[in-house]
This record gives sequence, structure tokens and C-alpha cells, in this order.
Amino acid sequence: NQVLEMFDHAYSNYMEHAYPADELMPLTCRGRVRGQEPSRGDVDDALGKLVCTGTEHLLTVVFQVLNKTKEFEEAVKKVIKDVNLDNDIVVSVFETNIRVLGGLLGGHSVAIMLKEKGEHMQWYNGELLHMAKELGYKLLPAFNTTSGLPYPRVNLKFGVRHPEARTGTETDTCTACAGTLILEFAALSRFTGTSIFEEYARKALDFIWEKRQRSSNLVGVTINIHTGDWVRKDSGVGAGIDSYYEYLLKAYVLLGDDSFLERFNTHYDAIMRYISQPPLLLDVHIHKPMLNARTWMDSLLAFFPGLQVLKGDIRPAIETHEMLYQVIKKHNFLPEAFTTDFRVHWAQHPLRPEFAESTYFLYKATGDPYYLEVGKTLIENLNKYARVPCGFAAMKDVRTGSHEDRMDSFFLAEMFKYLYLLFADKEDMIFDIEDYIFTTEAHLLPLWLSTTNQTISKKNTSTEYTELDDSNFDWTCPNTQILFPNDPMFAQSIREPLKNVVDKSCPRGISRAEESLGSGPKPPLRARDFMASNPEHLEILKKMGVSLIHLKDGRVQLVQHAVQAASSLDAEDGLRFMQEMIELSSQQQKEQQLPPRAVQIVSHPFFGRVVLTAGPAQFGMDLSKHKAGTRGFVATIKPYNGCSEITNPEAVKEKIALMQRGQCMFAEKARNIQKAGAIGGIVIDDNEGSSSDTAPLFQMAGDGKNTDDITIPMLFLFNKEGNIILDAIREYEAVEVLLSDKAKDRATIFKGKMIPNYIIDSNLEIENMDQKSSENDSHKPTSEEAPSESQDAQAVSEELEGGGESSAVGDPDPLSPASTDSASVPMADPDPHAPGPTEASAPEPACTAGDSQPQEQNTHTEASSKAHWDSKVQPMESILADWNEDIEAFEMMEKDEL
Repeated sequence: NQVLEMFDHAYSNYMEHAYPADELMPLTCRGRVRGQEPSRGDVDDALGKLVCTGTEHLLTVVFQVLNKTKEFEEAVKKVIKDVNLDNDIVVSVFETNIRVLGGLLGGHSVAIMLKEKGEHMQWYNGELLHMAKELGYKLLPAFNTTSGLPYPRVNLKFGVRHPEARTGTETDTCTACAGTLILEFAALSRFTGTSIFEEYARKALDFIWEKRQRSSNLVGVTINIHTGDWVRKDSGVGAGIDSYYEYLLKAYVLLGDDSFLERFNTHYDAIMRYISQPPLLLDVHIHKPMLNARTWMDSLLAFFPGLQVLKGDIRPAIETHEMLYQVIKKHNFLPEAFTTDFRVHWAQHPLRPEFAESTYFLYKATGDPYYLEVGKTLIENLNKYARVPCGFAAMKDVRTGSHEDRMDSFFLAEMFKYLYLLFADKEDMIFDIEDYIFTTEAHLLPLWLSTTNQTISKKNTSTEYTELDDSNFDWTCPNTQILFPNDPMFAQSIREPLKNVVDKSCPRGISRAEESLGSGPKPPLRARDFMASNPEHLEILKKMGVSLIHLKDGRVQLVQHAVQAASSLDAEDGLRFMQEMIELSSQQQKEQQLPPRAVQIVSHPFFGRVVLTAGPAQFGMDLSKHKAGTRGFVATIKPYNGCSEITNPEAVKEKIALMQRGQCMFAEKARNIQKAGAIGGIVIDDNEGSSSDTAPLFQMAGDGKNTDDITIPMLFLFNKEGNIILDAIREYEAVEVLLSDKAKDRATIFKGKMIPNYIIDSNLEIENMDQKSSENDSHKPTSEEAPSESQDAQAVSEELEGGGESSAVGDPDPLSPASTDSASVPMADPDPHAPGPTEASAPEPACTAGDSQPQEQNTHTEASSKAHWDSKVQPMESILADWNEDIEAFEMMEKDEL
């Protein structure tokens, strides 16, 4: 009765707030229509618009299973009236098949059964089957490949290769996507007498079987639909493969074709040999099946115990199911993924029904009332944690209990069906459920289809099968009365050793590495908390077999060697830590990328011609929103690291503070200089020789606290670029800079101010300069302009949009740094006769790295000893040669960057 009430709550809210939209958004009480809500990527591939996915809501056999015959009849009429299959929209072949085509066929199966009983649906004349056939034909263009594997997506109106289809360029598909078609397509052929659907689905299955890894008999997760090459070579029973195995066994049950059973048994033997590590099911490499491919499991594998019940292999089904139940008791729901020591890996839970499905099958197989208690726990958790006024909301994070505005169609189609069947007695049903088989989306197809419209040979004689021990086939479809003779304690005896498996492997709040240090219970060391300067953290890493390497560019690299860990348990902790660190780095790169900023030296003798590539900060003034930037003279603070109260505030007030990286958080430095009266800050890398030429630019992270109190702009310079400012201070004392989102042209910088004529008059012709080359010593424009073209300033043009994508501070992932090329760009207007860009806003050539540094002075000659930046002389031929060389280099860089 409680399940009935919950279904009514979810379904009535869908009809009231969402119909005819694809799905209900239970937090905002409205419908989700594809194209009208922000895209969720592949998640939306199942949405067909105009109640296409809503078909599954309406035709779910829950109506019939729950004895809601009147509601089912009304729903069928709504589908016939409202559903439009001729939409110009790209959908997932896999999702559309299992949800929409399966829903139509399941609805048709129940409709004709009710009509035969003579009480309801007397008006029904196969309308749902006609719609299913129409949809089947719309999916067929996806199979237009040499392999027979379907494209993953198809346009319902234009197919695949049509110019307006917007699909057909994909090369890969998942194994489950191509291998989960046979039930619906074969049923459609058997219902209609049109064999083409079953033929296409069989051809796809045949191809996957032929491409299995012959030595391990496993299949990969992703396959190339044209060549048959495995793209992802890991193998498991979860996401990407799950329903392929399910449909092999169920195809045998539905169609009676021995070849499907033989294939399933061959795969199952490999699964139990390599993937099954009771009670865990861990992915392995298909070519090296003794090697685990990852240290976590996804929630979709929760269906597998139910499939093992159909297979008849009850013991491992009980073991895996119990392990999953212990995880649920810890987190209230099954996290989308969890580690081998049962910590949360992905915290979402979109109300998946796979665990309820396995619970139902295990109860039917064992008769153990324990599984009724499991079902009761599922119901209580749904009502306590997921129920909202407008339905049931998916969990965004099982650890915090936060919700997501989402209620997928599979929740209505499957969850309530399995829960109702779990508690229902035989007399509660008006038809025999054993006469039907469940599709992967829990739609019912009648078993009598196996003898109807048979146009396909039962045995595929062209395929050779691996010889197996005959005892393997004895496990198929056993009688439960033989399995459990007068032994109601059978299942309990298997479960008992697993009762505390989660708490044993994952003590709440205790890190095994820290425990081994004798420091007692502490929260586990998480990647986000790791500090490379913390000795205790370094000791924990050592125990876990993790080595820390300081790179020259200031980053740290982490490498794990499991054999160096203090124990096998510590090695597992090390693997988890490394996985977290890699994902943290990747997330920071994807979610927190900011374009590079500019530090422009505007005082004499630079006048804006030297622009240094700077890394941004995640806190303080956003220079992209303050186009004028922040301008001021620079001052070195004391202490230079900026990690304590500034002792020379009078020198820093109303200036831009220079400080050294290290010894404390960036945000702490910013607060200290802001308190001293600074209007901005520049952090200079303390790693000697680091440069934006060779190191990926990164942005300065906060300290994990609220940083809204920091209002001044903060930028980061690598050591080489920072030394340019420090050398300028030593040379000229008063150095003024502009901090901005990109370099400004000099007309903007000096608007309303007096500037030397030689800065404005930059269009001198080369011929005139050549004629006066002998007078270079006294020719001021040349003597003043030349230095800026020879300084190794590492500047970047304001046109370089998109360059310098940032990576996380202390980015530990050496495999995926965001690469940033920078160049030194003199800001002087180019000569009209010089090759390359001539407009003021165009990118200009980079300074060569071979130019002499300003601090390099030759003490052997009087002329050299007097030389400095504003009087340096360079022959015109050398200048022109440098410009030509630099233009070529910049054009190449521009091609690479833009």
C-alpha cells in the first residue's frame, strides 16, 4: 500500500506539472523539455521532446502490475493522441530503444492481454504497435555501417547521413549501446512479422561476439563502429557493458535460441574468473585480465546479482547484494561510484532501480524475509530523503543529502514496479508475471513470442564457441526448491560474514596511514587538504608509497609505487589519494580556468612596450571587469614573503607590492599587503629560472575560506619575468606598472599625459634609418627604441586570446598541464615597410631569447661599462634581421595558439 501511495505521488505530479514534457523537475515543479532547459550533455540524449520519453511514464506496466487498469487505459489513449515521433531532434539509439520502443511494446503486450480478458481495452486495435513500428523504422538508419553496429545517435526525422541530421560523424559506441537491442527489436519483428528489426539487432550482437578478446573472452567498454577495434579496453559488469550481458541471457529466455545462452555462459565464465572478486566486481583489462583497471565500482553493477539469480548462481549474487546493501546503510543510497574500501567516489544518486531489481529477484529465489526488510529500508529512505512536494528528487550528494532537480523516467518505470512485486502475493496479481520477461527498463514482453513469426534460424552455425565444463551449463534456470531443500538459513549463512564488510574496510573518520603513525582516529587525508609543506602530510604519503618531486617550474609531481607502501592497505589508500588528486587537478583546470593577465611597465624608458604574462588569482579584483586596470609604482615589501604583518607600510601604501612566493597561502599574502595600504600585489616565483616560456601558467588559489574581504588585484609572475621588474627597480628605482586583463596600447596608457616624441613618431621609414645608421650613436629614436626590442621581456600580445589556460596551484598531474606559450612583444608601432602585421592592434613579433639582458655589463671597455637600457645601441641590420626572424616565429606561434 505504501508503494502504491508513492507511485501515485510521483505519477500525479508528473501529470499535473510536467505532462507532456519529457520529465518532471520535482524541485521547481515543472516539466523538462529538451532544448528549453540548460543542456546536461549526454543525459539529455534520452529526451525526444513532445512526450517521447514521457511515453515510458505513461505506458509503464506499473499500472497493470499495480492493478491500475483504468489508469493504464487512459494513459494509452493519451499516448496515441499526444506522442509525436516525427521530431527533428537527435536522440540516443540505445535510450530511445529501451525507454520509448520498449515502453510502446510493453504497453501493447498488456493491452492485448487485457483485451483478451474481455473487460478492458476492447477498443484497442494495435495502435501502440503501429507507433512502435514507425519508431523502429526511424532507428534503422543508424545501422548503416559496415560492421552492423549502430551509430550511437540518430535524428528521428532525418536519420544519420542526411545533411540536416546533425549526426553520423561518431566513430565509437559503448558495448551496451550496441548490444542492448535484441529484446525490443526481436519483439517488434515477432509482433509485426517484419524480420528486418531482429536481423539488424542480431547482426550487431554477432559482431560484438566476434570481436571479443579471444584469450579472456571479455569485451571492452567502447568499440569503433566501423573497424571493430576496442577503444576502451577495460571490462566489467557496470556502466558501458552491463545490459549487453543481460540481453544475451534474456534473449535466450525470450527467443529460445541456444546460441545466446552459449555466448552468455562463455562471458559469464570469464566474469567469474577475472572480474568477480567476492564480494567485489572490479573492472580489468581485456588483454591482461589479472590486472585491475580501476579501484572503484559504479552503481549500475547493482543489477548483476539479479542476473546471477536468472543464471542460477545464487551464492555470489547474495554476496555482492549484501555488500551493496551495507554501502546503502552507510550512505542511505548507493553512490554513483564507490571505492574498493567503500568510500564515496561519485556522490550522486539519480534514484536508480538496479538494487531494488536484484532485491526482488533474490527474494523470489530464496524466499528469505530478510529481503523484505531490505525493500522496506529502500522505501523508508526514499520517503525520508528523496521525497519532495512535487515528486521524488535525485540526490546530488548522498553525503550531504542535497537534491538535484531531476526525476528520470526509469524511476517510475522500474523502481515502484520491483518494490511492489517484492511485497505482492500471488493473489495480488491479476496475471502471471512468470509469463513475461523484463527488459532492462522493466517493460514486460510475453514469452510466447519465442514461437511466433520465427524467421531467423535458431542456431548460428557459423560461430565457434569456446568449450566449457558441462557443469557450467547445469547452473542455468534451476528450481529453487532443489537449491534450498528445507534450509531457510542458506542465504543468511552466506550473508553473515559480510555484515560488517563496509565498516571494517572503511572505518568512519580513520585513515589507515595515520592510524599506523599512532596518531589515533583522524579524518582521512584528502587530496584537497594536502599541503606539500606539511611534514605530517609528507610522512603519510611515504606510508602510502607516494613520492613527491619538486619540479623546476614550481609544481609538485606525485608518483605512487605500491610496493613501497607500508602495507597493502596503505597502498590502497595511496591509490585512492592519487585518483582524488588527478580528478581535483582536472576539475580545477576545467572549472576554474581564467585567461592570463598582463603586467605592463609604463614608466621611463619602457612606456608600455614591455608586457609580462601574469597568472590570475581566484580572489581579489577581477581585472576582466575593470578595464582600466590598476596602475601604480611598485615597492618591495618586508618581510619579502608577505606571510606576516608588513613592517614597511609607508613604502607600500598606495603602491603595488612585490613579494616572493612560498611559506604561506596566496590569500594570506594578499590580506597582509592590503592591510598595509597596497593597491595591488605581484607574487614572484621563488623557483630560480622558472618562466612562462617553459611552465604552464596557473592561477593563485584561495585558502579554502571566504576571500570576499580581498578587494585588490593579485597577479603571479614566474621568476624570469619577475626579475625583469626587479632589475628595472635596481636600474631606475621608480618603476610604474599597469595590472590589467590584457595589454593596453600606449595611446590609452598615456592619454592626456606628456610622452617623448620618439614614442609617437614610430613610423620612420627604413630608408631614412639606413641613411643615418652611421649616426646611430646620436640618433635618439633608434637609441631609445632599440632596447625594447632586445629586452627579453617575455611579453604577450593582447591578441592572444585563449592562450595560457591555467592549471591548479601545485598541480600534481604531470600528464595534463595546461600549456601556455608566451612571447615577448615590443609594443612600439611597427615600421610600415617591415614585413608582418602593420596595424596597431595586430600581434607583433616576439623578442629573441638570445638578446642580452640589461643587467649584463661588460667591464672591459669604457663604452660597455656605461651602457644601460636607455642608451643601448644596436646596428640597424641586426634590428631588421631580428624583426624578420621574430615575425616568422610569431606567425608560427600565432598559428599554434589561435
